[in-house]
Amino acid sequence: MSSFQLSRGTPRSAFLPSPVFVGILALVAVSGWMTWTGYGNVRVDVFLLVISGWVLSLCLHEYAHALVAYFSGDRGVADRGYLRLNPLKYTHPVLSIVLPLVAVVLGGIGLPGGAVWVDHAHVRSKLKESLISAAGPATNVLFAVLLAVPFAFGAGDDVGFYRDDSGQISVAGAHGAFWLALGALAFLQVTASVLNLLPVPGLDGGNIVQPWLSPPYQRAYNLFAPYGFILLFVLLWQSKINVLFFDLVGWIAGILGVPDIGQGGLFYMRFWSDL
Repeated sequence: MSSFQLSRGTPRSAFLPSPVFVGILALVAVSGWMTWTGYGNVRVDVFLLVISGWVLSLCLHEYAHALVAYFSGDRGVADRGYLRLNPLKYTHPVLSIVLPLVAVVLGGIGLPGGAVWVDHAHVRSKLKESLISAAGPATNVLFAVLLAVPFAFGAGDDVGFYRDDSGQISVAGAHGAFWLALGALAFLQVTASVLNLLPVPGLDGGNIVQPWLSPPYQRAYNLFAPYGFILLFVLLWQSKINVLFFDLVGWIAGILGVPDIGQGGLFYMRFWSDL
């Protein structure tokens, strides 16, 4: 890639992972070890692994957008720091990191967020514009499939819950807490994939369709795009819609091989609440 970079004046450093991303990777590794070994408070371990793993997936989601945009003509994504996997460089860190984390902790939903700003003036193809938008959700789908692979070989089959002598809920099974966390992460990727592919203005699914709309429909789309994310957030907190959404996610998760323990892991990680 070096000759490709130099021919366009992009320094090699623009592609190097940032120290922030390296720190996220380290937190995933440490919390994974803690969860695997049952170090300390296991519910806290599960919480740390799920949250750090989710932030990691957010970084990869936005990186996929930026990388496809770079190869589609917008070299400015390198100057804006999007190719270094640094979440602090996102255009909307609150929408891209803070709000999705709140949704994960409180609702068990992998809520999408807006982050990478792409200069579409440098993208000369409708197909490329759609591919830029599709790259993020494709990363979530791939992540979900990869996380589901161990379960296809029997990992976590013996995981269950029981009450110990003190009345606390504990996890049964070999390295059960670790598989709970992994299942929770896989489940979150499925929720993110579904939400990101909805044809809602302002979300990736809507942005995939937007280049192919006629000019009048594009103007209407651009008018509603800033509010699509807020509308989605409000709808998901409505009980009936929430139930329908999780039924759909559960069905798709089953097809991908994501186990039912994923939702159990999302409840178990809330160490501040009683089970």
